Amino acid sequence: MSTKDYLEKDYYAVLGVPKTATAEEIKKAYRKLARQYHPDTNQGDATKETKFKEVSEAYDVLSDSKRRKEYDEARALFGSGVGAGRPGGGGFPFDFGDLFGGTQQGQGGAGERLGDLFGGLFNRGGAGGASTRTTRTTRPRRGQDVESEVSLTFTEAVEGTTVSLRLTSSAACTACTGTGAKAGTTPRVCPTCEGTGAASRNLGNFAFSEPCRDCKGRGLIVDDPCPVCEGSGRAKSTRTIQARIPAGVADGQRVKLKGKGAPGENGGPAGDLYIQTNVKPHVVFGRQGENLTITVPVTFTEAALGAEIKVPILKGMPVTLRIPAGTPNGRTFRVRGRGVARKDGTKGDLLATVEVVVPKTLDDKSRELLTEFNTAIAGEDPRAELIQRARSE
Repeated sequence: MSTKDYLEKDYYAVLGVPKTATAEEIKKAYRKLARQYHPDTNQGDATKETKFKEVSEAYDVLSDSKRRKEYDEARALFGSGVGAGRPGGGGFPFDFGDLFGGTQQGQGGAGERLGDLFGGLFNRGGAGGASTRTTRTTRPRRGQDVESEVSLTFTEAVEGTTVSLRLTSSAACTACTGTGAKAGTTPRVCPTCEGTGAASRNLGNFAFSEPCRDCKGRGLIVDDPCPVCEGSGRAKSTRTIQARIPAGVADGQRVKLKGKGAPGENGGPAGDLYIQTNVKPHVVFGRQGENLTITVPVTFTEAALGAEIKVPILKGMPVTLRIPAGTPNGRTFRVRGRGVARKDGTKGDLLATVEVVVPKTLDDKSRELLTEFNTAIAGEDPRAELIQRARSE
């Protein structure tokens, strides 16, 4: 069958499941249909035998997560009406022979990339021949991503900082300039994969690529390996960089720095650097998202009569907070703009929670005054309603 035939088949419809079906739902639907159309139970019925093959083909693709992803991407790219523009169809004005062919003039990199994608999926090798396949090994390759971690103080995480990181990653071997061959020698094209770096594995109607075992995916064979990198063409490289940690990062957050990872090959772009942040707790401040939190002790008289108190902020002079009379213990006040920096340049707030401090010791005079105060406000028991509600449940 042609590539067009494969893309026009709706495997989800064959199994009677939606595109969002789980692996278990797909398996359940397949088993039901397989029992219904199996040749052993429908001997001599060519129609049901054909249906059984269609069901099996659909299950072979959708039961494998990798194949299913490739199939979904293919159908999403071309839609359900692929191969149109020819007699009997409507839609795209091209055929797959043009699309998946070699590097014809005017097609450029896009056609080649599509040929790579669907050539492996639909068992087509393209028309480029060995010379085209050999050039693929010299294409620019993106460098690997690199992971690192850094410990930050609470203030550094909130305000942002620049840290020095010593990174170890894979880079082109300086002794052989990345070829893997000893100085004065050159590698040769792998005869097994003809320079593609991949071998095709046939699975019925489909063929999938896997790294060539002889050249380990490089597409080249090194007969006289470089003594430094032992023929790999890669070596460990250590470097120190200055990494900017943006303001507002949280504990455990991964910060991505684009292009700060391992260098690319053959002029390809560098990978990315992912930094895991470990933030140390603060002795005074806490954090709730973009807001900072603080617990502020107040006296009984300040809470009862009202007062203006000083509240510390993370950096800078304390701010004045007005406590109204009759403030209960645990009430939270909001000091705007004194929290964590947001992406738009604004800041969250400082949430100050008051905690009424009860004196541990009293002198005779203070005890006498408090006793008089207690007598003056004596009245209904404030716990009477609480007790009544507890009994009603």
